[in-house]
Amino acid sequence: MVRITAADVGKRVSVRRLGEPGVTGEKFTDTVGVLTSWDNGVLLITRRDGESVRIPESSLVAGKVVPPAPARRRGPAASYEELARIASRAWRPVESQDLGEWELRAAAGFTRRANSVLPLGDPGMPLDEALTAVRRWYGERGLPAYVQTATGAEGTQELLCAELERRDWTREVTAELWIGALAPLADRAESSAVVLSREADEAWLSRYQRKGMSEVALRVLGSGPSVWFATVPGAGAPAAIGRCVVDGRWAGFAAVEVDPALRRQGLASAVMAALARRALDEGASAAWLQVETDNAGARAMYAGMGFAAHHAYHHYRAPGRADDERQRNHR
Repeated sequence: MVRITAADVGKRVSVRRLGEPGVTGEKFTDTVGVLTSWDNGVLLITRRDGESVRIPESSLVAGKVVPPAPARRRGPAASYEELARIASRAWRPVESQDLGEWELRAAAGFTRRANSVLPLGDPGMPLDEALTAVRRWYGERGLPAYVQTATGAEGTQELLCAELERRDWTREVTAELWIGALAPLADRAESSAVVLSREADEAWLSRYQRKGMSEVALRVLGSGPSVWFATVPGAGAPAAIGRCVVDGRWAGFAAVEVDPALRRQGLASAVMAALARRALDEGASAAWLQVETDNAGARAMYAGMGFAAHHAYHHYRAPGRADDERQRNHR
């Protein structure tokens, strides 16, 4: 029975439809996500991973509103907004400006995270006016205009994603924010080889994947309430590195990189465990990190450490930019 209507736009729904004519496979197809529009007899549902599915109203055989987010089976409880603010404080731009409840962030193009809009509420004006202001602000700085959005948890921005796509903004990057308990990570075997520092020295930077580090990049790397850098010394460049930002109950991990010739020897685990112990000493109890959806190795490693996906996040680029903008750093 179909128990949803156009009045349910913005709610999380589960629908079943008849399979497409001429396509082999299951007779019915189920889709779960946020109903982002219902126009001209077509439903648009945005799934947890940010993909949108168009479903003809005529093909529906069942539909209902479901809870806004499934209960988490493990890990700390956290809202999307809390995690978005924590992640933003751990990777600060060198310049920012508020547009209502949106934050415009810029750091000379060093990573999309530090050069995109974080929309956590109402911009204080109609959406088209806000997007025009965004494009103008980034254009004045010689930067492409990006908006960072999230999907897949209570309070995320499926409706904004749909509006951006309707205006031909292109989704270029999708990653996920994962969370987990900090203590089990810290309980892993301790290694005396890991050296912790408050600054990213030349050795640490020689292992960091991003080349041509600028003063702006160093400011971003060093930003955050309490920042720690971990290094496992090696022959020449370090064998492994990592970065952690402690912010209240949260410890955020990033830049965990290992010499390709030394992978699968527990170096990444040793780095994260050392950083986790320091974070526990500062009062943290929960951990978060960001991982790209196509990085199977990292996803398997973090799952083995007790992390699990909380939500997906995306960067949408304004239309009309040159193709070479696509080559900018995007993590």
